Amino acid sequence: MGRRELAGLRVVLRGVALRVRRRGRLLRGRGPRRLYRRGAEGHRPRRLPALPLVRGAAPRLLSHGAHLSHRPVAIGRTPEHPCGTVRRVTGAVVTRGRRLAAGLILALIGVVGFAAPPAHALDSVTTYAVAGAVDADGNLTVKATLTLDGAPAQVQQRFATTLMSGRDSQYVFTLSDISASVGGQAVTPAVTTDGDYQVVTIPTAGASGPVELGYKVKGAAVNVGKSETALNWRLLQGLSLPVKTFEAVIKAPGLFTSMDCYAGDPAAPGACLYYAGGTHDEPDPVFHDEGLGAGEVVGIVLRFKDATVKPNETVRHLWSLDGAFSTAPLPLGLAAGVALLGGLAYWLLHRRFGRDAVGAAQPSVLGSFTPVGAGQSTFSMVGEVRPGEVGTLADERVDPIDVTASVIDLAVRNHVRIEQLPRATQFAPTDWALTRRESSAALLPYEKSLLDAIAPASGVSRKLSELGPDLSAAVPTIQAELYDEVVRKGWFSARPDATRNKWARLGWIALVVAAAAAIALIALTPFGLLGLVLIGLAAGIGLLAQAMPSRTAKGSSALAGLGVLRGTLLTQPTDQLPTGREHAELAAVLPYAVVLGGADRWLDGLAAVNDETVDDSVELDWYHGPAGWQLSDLPDSLRNFIRAFTGTLVARN
Repeated sequence: MGRRELAGLRVVLRGVALRVRRRGRLLRGRGPRRLYRRGAEGHRPRRLPALPLVRGAAPRLLSHGAHLSHRPVAIGRTPEHPCGTVRRVTGAVVTRGRRLAAGLILALIGVVGFAAPPAHALDSVTTYAVAGAVDADGNLTVKATLTLDGAPAQVQQRFATTLMSGRDSQYVFTLSDISASVGGQAVTPAVTTDGDYQVVTIPTAGASGPVELGYKVKGAAVNVGKSETALNWRLLQGLSLPVKTFEAVIKAPGLFTSMDCYAGDPAAPGACLYYAGGTHDEPDPVFHDEGLGAGEVVGIVLRFKDATVKPNETVRHLWSLDGAFSTAPLPLGLAAGVALLGGLAYWLLHRRFGRDAVGAAQPSVLGSFTPVGAGQSTFSMVGEVRPGEVGTLADERVDPIDVTASVIDLAVRNHVRIEQLPRATQFAPTDWALTRRESSAALLPYEKSLLDAIAPASGVSRKLSELGPDLSAAVPTIQAELYDEVVRKGWFSARPDATRNKWARLGWIALVVAAAAAIALIALTPFGLLGLVLIGLAAGIGLLAQAMPSRTAKGSSALAGLGVLRGTLLTQPTDQLPTGREHAELAAVLPYAVVLGGADRWLDGLAAVNDETVDDSVELDWYHGPAGWQLSDLPDSLRNFIRAFTGTLVARN
């Protein structure tokens, strides 16, 4: 167009625009007040309601439980309007305005049309026709014939190879025997994998005939229970072109029990336009739909008795927390059963390896009070049983209190003196000095190691607050020698610590194996609960290890004797001792009372015996106090010493 023509067109458009503005209020439903019998100026008439008309296939009777469906489509509007006579007035004005606007639009289209190039119609598929057949093994063979409208360079179809079944499993489909032809000539399609999709691309450049695609599907026949198999497959899916008409016929080895068809958006498909089968006219299932966009689907569901079509599904279980720790009857029952069997195995193991041997009918006498006069008795231990050994026999381990009682026993037997030092300041902690004394009494190996650690043979006093490093280095040796001593006495067949360590190592090995098994069970199976049970049982072996040291028959008898001795120490009067030997007799009992219980009453007994002619701070040859210290302070002083020494042992690391 030249400049003159464009200028003339501008003049025409300006005139038309002026006329449109004059009728603008009418076109917008804002006519003068005189045009309406009701309503204020500026009232906008309501828009014409749309009433859908329905078209679809006529219903067809089906047999064998088959179904028929049609999809309603809106194709028109009704001219009715609820405003009555007012509509006729406004309708006339609106009609004239519409005619004017339509004329303007046509004029513009005509002007622009001279310069615009001709448009090409979009490529599409006029007809997508499927001839399928399902065999008795559930395999589906498909041959699709595509009649093209246009000349696309290629046709691509994406087949989903998985279908979710619940939250933690999916069906897996296998496509095989993929073939293609264009215009009757065989071509080689490009078959690629894209995640959970198998993509088939057929070159169609210059095609002059229909496109055929053939393939076989395995896994679409699913067992749905009640001796039935459901064939579920999307015959149309992932196509790169829109489809005007879809139709399919499926051959089957026998009668189907029900059928269904869905079409449309893959995320939310609706019913097909129609589907039928099992009748005299349509013995085979047929499916039909129209107006499908690119990527939309048409899927079929056919149910058969499994005697007619066998299921061939492949199920892939996806990992999920709920799936890994399934509470279904089998996983839950198996986990509970293994837990019960594990508990029974624990009981049998302890009964076989950790239970004490049955001792003699009577408890062996370890210590007793022997009468030596009217209302007087002396204390003695049978077989030189030491306080540390008593504590180890009682609980099968060398505890800090056992070592502390052994220190007091060494002091009472004149191997070391415990001296309470005066406080440096009023609020300073109490300290004690330990000094070795000359004694010809024999010492057991663990006693000698303990004495060397707390009081050197040189006779130099050691403060308790300074014993930490040397005592820490000596404690493992002391414990080992004390364990050897209880074995030498025949109370245990093996060292209790060695037995515990052996079973603890076995527990760690079992825990590693159980953890590996649990990881595999949780990651690959629904038996995660079983994995947790295995871990719990393996950890239980470590706990069981603490109870596995077992006493011999002699040890069991000695343990029963300890019960008798403890009862005696808790009930024996502390004031019925030989006159003049009260301190020695009471001190001999004290280390055993520290281990077995009742130490307070024996400390009070010591404090109650006081020789007024001797300075209290040195009245006891094995325990000295600072200046001004009274024998009545002994119970508190010794309790403080026991706590301080035990704390040093516990904090040695």
